[in-house]
Amino acid sequence: MLFVLFLAAVLYGIGALMGAPKRARWTMVVILYFAVLLAHLVLPETSPVRLATGQSPALWLMVGGVAIIVLIYRAALNWLRARAYQPEDAMTDAPFSDTELNRYARHIVLREIGGLGQKKLKDAKVLVVGAGGLGSPALLYLAAAGVGTIGIVDDDEVDNSNLQRQVIHQDRSIGKAKVFSAMEAMQAQNPHVVVKPYHRRLTEQDAAALIEDFDIVLDGTDNFDTRYLVNRTCVKLGKPLISGALSQWEGQLSVFDPTNDAPCYQCIFPEAPADGLAPSCSEAGVIGPLPGVIGSMMAVEAVKVIAGAGAPLRGELMIYDALYGESRKIALKRRADCPICGSISS
Repeated sequence: MLFVLFLAAVLYGIGALMGAPKRARWTMVVILYFAVLLAHLVLPETSPVRLATGQSPALWLMVGGVAIIVLIYRAALNWLRARAYQPEDAMTDAPFSDTELNRYARHIVLREIGGLGQKKLKDAKVLVVGAGGLGSPALLYLAAAGVGTIGIVDDDEVDNSNLQRQVIHQDRSIGKAKVFSAMEAMQAQNPHVVVKPYHRRLTEQDAAALIEDFDIVLDGTDNFDTRYLVNRTCVKLGKPLISGALSQWEGQLSVFDPTNDAPCYQCIFPEAPADGLAPSCSEAGVIGPLPGVIGSMMAVEAVKVIAGAGAPLRGELMIYDALYGESRKIALKRRADCPICGSISS
């Protein structure tokens, strides 16, 4: 057997000296191995060749088996290395890259979300109307949660007075359009989501065309004209509307979704209050962290609706009193005479 090993080494060495490719050198060694194995299987036990190469073919079969195991092991290692260092862009068949799986791991282990729910989030399109106090935390958490496409509608620019509560914007963004300031922060937080900024005020002429492209709408605006417009359009298109509102120390939110037998916004607020009865934040003031609380709740409701998790606030109004640390829920019902959703069946 030592003679055969010596001969194999000589063949490999001669091939190396002659500059033969490694594959050709190993081919010569393999041919030698099969020649010796064939001699053991064909020649009689007393043959000088068999006596010089170990007599029994069992020994050579064992050597061949070990060699095959080593080759399979090396091939498996090379395959694993290739997968480990494969660029994420090449993994187009997988719903998530390794980076995304690690990023959303805390969602995926939740029984109510899991991999399927996270895939729904990635495929979802959410429109946020208003990039101010409520929109700021909602946009950041939607991006962090992995919502695939997020639209932002706002015609305002960042002002120094916004920064006390609108946490998505920074001091260096003063004077910049809020939609672009928000987009910059969201892409810095999660480059795996698509952000679509719409630097304009939502109008009757373009509301339907814009909202139609999205699955869910979050309304964080501070004027009733826009709220009623968003509500009318969402009801017409059958889109769930998650609406939040703030005043001083108190915030509220609900999911308005008549297609699921929940009231629409105008069922609960049939008409805008008279001037002075519902002052804006600039007039009445608002505690800085409160928009973060309500805006984050709006993002949670959006995730629940998309993933089909838990019980979204359909037909319920959540009210949070930050001054006294109290929260309560009020049951809401549709109005049969509502001019917006009264004719819609659930």
